[in-house]
Amino acid sequence: MDACDESSADESQSFVHSSDEDSEAVTEILNGAESRSFDGLQTHSVHTQQFRVRTTSQSLAPEDSTPCYLPATRLSKESPGSGSPKCTSKGTAKDMSERERGQRNRNSKVERACFNAAAAAAGSSQSRNHLHQHHRHESEARNRPREKSQNSNRNHCTLNFERRSDFMTVAGAATAANSVNEKMAVDSAMCEEDEEEDGSQKNESSCDGKEISSFPPIPVVHNWQATKANVKERLGFMFCNELMADVFFIVGKNGPRQRIPAHRFVLSIGSAVFDAMFNGGMATDEKEIELPDIEPAAFLCLLKFFYSDEVRIGPDTVMASLYAAKKYAVPALELGCVDYLKKHLSSDNAFMLLMQARLFDEPHLATMCLEMIDKTTSEALVADGFTDIDLDTLCIVLERDTLGIKECKLFAAVARWAEAECKRQGVPATPENHRLVLGRALHLIRFPLMTVEEFAVGAAQSGILTDREALELFLYFTVNPKPHVNFSGVLRCCLTGKEQVVSRFCEIENRWGYSGTSDRIRFVVNRKIFIVGFGLYGSIQSPAEYTVNIQILHTDTGHVCGVNDTSFLSDGSTSTFRVMFKEPVEIQPNTSYTASATLKGPDSYYGAKGLRKVTHESITSGKVIFQFTYAAGNNNGTSVEDGQIPEIVFYTSDLVG
Repeated sequence: MDACDESSADESQSFVHSSDEDSEAVTEILNGAESRSFDGLQTHSVHTQQFRVRTTSQSLAPEDSTPCYLPATRLSKESPGSGSPKCTSKGTAKDMSERERGQRNRNSKVERACFNAAAAAAGSSQSRNHLHQHHRHESEARNRPREKSQNSNRNHCTLNFERRSDFMTVAGAATAANSVNEKMAVDSAMCEEDEEEDGSQKNESSCDGKEISSFPPIPVVHNWQATKANVKERLGFMFCNELMADVFFIVGKNGPRQRIPAHRFVLSIGSAVFDAMFNGGMATDEKEIELPDIEPAAFLCLLKFFYSDEVRIGPDTVMASLYAAKKYAVPALELGCVDYLKKHLSSDNAFMLLMQARLFDEPHLATMCLEMIDKTTSEALVADGFTDIDLDTLCIVLERDTLGIKECKLFAAVARWAEAECKRQGVPATPENHRLVLGRALHLIRFPLMTVEEFAVGAAQSGILTDREALELFLYFTVNPKPHVNFSGVLRCCLTGKEQVVSRFCEIENRWGYSGTSDRIRFVVNRKIFIVGFGLYGSIQSPAEYTVNIQILHTDTGHVCGVNDTSFLSDGSTSTFRVMFKEPVEIQPNTSYTASATLKGPDSYYGAKGLRKVTHESITSGKVIFQFTYAAGNNNGTSVEDGQIPEIVFYTSDLVG
């Protein structure tokens, strides 16, 4: 007999010995079945199938007698890599068919044993007779000629192992739960079997070794539906409830992950994305779906909204919930998140929310953040979130003309941002690297707005500027005419107080004509202001529309400080009508400017008995003194005494230091 035959013979002996043990196990089951209820047997049997069975059979164990662990659901399948003997059977086809019939008969008897054990638990005397008859058949099977199993191969061992596992399942169902657990083991290496594990387990192991937490089962009372007054309450009861759940989500990636139950129908009617996922052309039928890009708290917020229409968010979850709402196209939840952010917007989080608003394409929220930064620039720049923003967000802020802070302090804040960016990029925080990471943001700093002292003690000694740039700026501060520099000198203004209007005529007359020539008037003020528009007269007869070009020019140089082409509709009354500049025009004190308006339209009213000096006084902004003079040259006839441009609309401004 060769080595293969010897191995087969040993396996046959192990098979017969195992059959004896099986018979004894069945006998124990039959004797103990009467004392247990059918309900308890059925429950434990179902529960047992959710675990892996640890076999005690020595016929499949390696030579070192190490216990073998295999999934119970895979016992009837032959795996080429399962470590089965490579010896092949030498029997004929007839012998093989006989052996297969024999094994099928024995398997049928095992199934009958399971059924009869259940019937015995219900107290059926007829079932007990069947069980005793089955015991006799098993005894006869052991007395069959051993030569039929001489050439038994790996299939005998596998079937024997399957029978033993089935007996163990029934035995575990009929005996105490502690004895069952001693024979069961979880095969942590079989990741694909995780779906079969009990969802009520608090902690489970995923195939990457990370812990997955699940929600504890919610107790379900009989007729719980009657305790819920409406659909909202019934749906709310199903939130994070495994009752009737047909899909589970494994949520999270870096931190702790959670296994969250859900219901496909509820998700499909709440989101078009979930509807396509479950019911579309490429629908998935997987019971577990992994969502590594969603935080567990944010996904629970999303589900809570689906099941109850409630928006439950906080400062730690609002941004992640907004991302989830965007991803799954839930605009109502998006709006709830944005409203929450608006209510909690402050100088401390304005920069952080601005960056997130740009990321999530929320322009209205971004505008509110910028307005908050304009009003509280100094406070916002010292908040922790400022140094965490990206370069594009920084540039958007530096481009604004309405920041309420001195330029020297703004430069100091930008230098702090550059230092933090160097750390993020892992480069030394040297002046050269500061300039490198700032990029185009450096040229958005308005160095000409600094005083020479502020520039000398700050930016000039920072090393961020080149020697040539520093020299040009020093010349800009000290010599006249000022040389050109590559940095903007437009003032950053923060308009404060109410809109104010100065009127220069005492009476109104009619019929002022237009031929394409500009109406002009010169003026000088005693303090810095910002002009935002003019008030003009309109039609004397009926409603009419005028087109107009308005300008403010520096009288000495002819430089156009502000201009706009616009129009207005008059109603035939003596009222004035506003025409506004696109941006406020800075007016320096004790400097001559010319206000110009070129109108096209029918004859209009005009002012008379004009004032050469007008003092405008308010409680909040103090006195502003205007002095008007005639503007010579190409003029339509407006003068100090009469003409157009009866009003100038302006704001006072104080820079916040």
